[in-house]
Amino acid sequence: MKRIKAIYPGSFDPPTNGHFDLIERGSKIFDELVVAILRNPEKDPLFTVADRRKMLESMTAALDNVTVDTFDGLTVDYALRVGAQAILRGIRAISDYEYELQMALMNRKLQPGLETVFMMPAAKYSYLSSRLVREVAQLGGPIDCLVPEIVGQKLREKIDVAHKFGNEQTAVSKASQGKNKLRKRKA
Repeated sequence: MKRIKAIYPGSFDPPTNGHFDLIERGSKIFDELVVAILRNPEKDPLFTVADRRKMLESMTAALDNVTVDTFDGLTVDYALRVGAQAILRGIRAISDYEYELQMALMNRKLQPGLETVFMMPAAKYSYLSSRLVREVAQLGGPIDCLVPEIVGQKLREKIDVAHKFGNEQTAVSKASQGKNKLRKRKA
């Protein structure tokens, strides 16, 4: 009996409940599922690759056939390296489909034996993206219904540090502006 191994590639910055939904459902379809975090030097991530890996490992600890890994370069090359026969991808909207279809066709051109399997998210996660989660968190909105608990905790820590740093920078900037005004008055 042939065992089917799939990869679920993405940036996962941060991992969301929508990601976990696909991971959990994908783990029931494939014999082995590798959640593969792309190291993309062109993006400015909120979390380091190591942080994202720890969060995903925590989220998937109860799923025996799921592992977490990191990669860079072409997804098809990584899939070959780990012996995967399929790529799992989520599609939320028509705009996702157009992009994902292009990627799937290119991947098929590069590696004809590698299949792409598209899954729709659960309806309650159909609007959810990492970008939206980051924006809601940065603006102080509620995120508990959007991300697993471990991710929410890490997001709050990260945002609190950024706000404190921003406030310190603002205070330094204001103090510097005040000194400049005094100098101009004395001159």
